[in-house]
Amino acid sequence: MTVYGGDREEYVRDAFRSAVDDQTLRPDQVVLVQDGPVPPELLAALKELVAGSPVEVTFVPLEVNRGLGPALDAGLQAARHDIVARMDADDIAMPHRFELQVPLVRSGADLVGAGLLEFGRDTADVVGRRIPPSDPTDIVRYSRLHDPFNHPTVVYRRSAVIAAGGYGDLPLMEDYWLFVRMIAAGARLVNVAEPLVYYRVGDGAYHRRGGRALLRSELRLQREMLSEGFISRRQYVRNVVVRGGYRLVPTAIRRPFYRTFVAPYGARRNAAKAAEAAQAAAANAAARLPSLPVPDPTVTLRDPVASAPDPTMTVPETSAYRPRHARPEDDVQTGYDIWPGYGSHDPAAADPREG
Repeated sequence: MTVYGGDREEYVRDAFRSAVDDQTLRPDQVVLVQDGPVPPELLAALKELVAGSPVEVTFVPLEVNRGLGPALDAGLQAARHDIVARMDADDIAMPHRFELQVPLVRSGADLVGAGLLEFGRDTADVVGRRIPPSDPTDIVRYSRLHDPFNHPTVVYRRSAVIAAGGYGDLPLMEDYWLFVRMIAAGARLVNVAEPLVYYRVGDGAYHRRGGRALLRSELRLQREMLSEGFISRRQYVRNVVVRGGYRLVPTAIRRPFYRTFVAPYGARRNAAKAAEAAQAAAANAAARLPSLPVPDPTVTLRDPVASAPDPTMTVPETSAYRPRHARPEDDVQTGYDIWPGYGSHDPAAADPREG
């Protein structure tokens, strides 16, 4: 978790406690990075959180503000454990977040993301949701155009992040660039569709997704992806037009576009995959069923009442009782056979059911 001078102390308190005190699976170590100078009230809040934490906190103060990527790399260097969870300083983690994600990394995943809920005033004021694609093929395909992971939700293997070169310094795009390199290196990917983080969106949230500074980082990211062979020349042109244009449109257009087309992409793909899986399962089940004869509609079925036996008829005694050593050929008339599986059909043999 990194904190800088622009963070609000009450948000930092809520974020820290939601990821530490309130978790059903608490972390073993908290790495708290102070990225450059902060106001006195925020510094006091950080000291209070460190002192009152129920688990060990490693506090990493940086003298100057380096930006999110370098600050996160400094935090990774201070982490003693291979499983690392990201937490933004103004978001709120759901209590079962680590309990759900950490076992997935322990079982072999290198990078585990999740869905998130965007909220305004408080967590009851949910204004949107971002559900990532869950199918590994969809994750890779989607990464050619868009960041396939919600960065505030990820839990990853520290060794895999270091092997990919860490975050680096690509302002506002450091997480996307890291995930691209991890995917290219063959990282094992998992996305949990269930929202596990409340993501705070204020008045400036969508404004920050545009502007010339972000456009410069966007163009640099696309050049890096092209030079690494992660995208083709055609994909590069498409991305520059689509993503670059998105950075330049007014916020009033950017907000509805993002919520209508970008944020729900994962939910749409997950629903389509689920429908395909259900259809395939139904087809497989049908293929395993025996073929049943289809009745001829031109044939008149017998009247079950008219064809019923006369209740006044006397039932033959042989159909209700069979002598102990009756011959099997006697069963031809009654349609009854008690012999299969009992060995010899010799009428002189002893009844195998005895003793």
